[in-house]
Amino acid sequence: MLSKIPFETKSISKEDLDKEIARVGIIAELDAINLYEQLAAMTGNPLLKKVLLDIAREEKVHVGEFQELLVRLDKEQEPSLEEGKDEVSEMTD
Repeated sequence: MLSKIPFETKSISKEDLDKEIARVGIIAELDAINLYEQLAAMTGNPLLKKVLLDIAREEKVHVGEFQELLVRLDKEQEPSLEEGKDEVSEMTD
């Protein structure tokens, strides 16, 4: 995992703590997606591959759930996501 858990919470406000929790959730789900997709690429067993990729897709839904929570908890998040989309669009046009 890319994030340290548990992280130091004593100096974090309740509002910021909830944001950190949502971000750690996103990191954990992204780690799981990477793991399952890497394992699926390694196996020669079609059923195992299918199950691993299905689980990875479920983890992607979890990323979306945490991202929605983060947008609701951190008012800077949504405009930043839109700015990122715009920057990618500019590079691909």
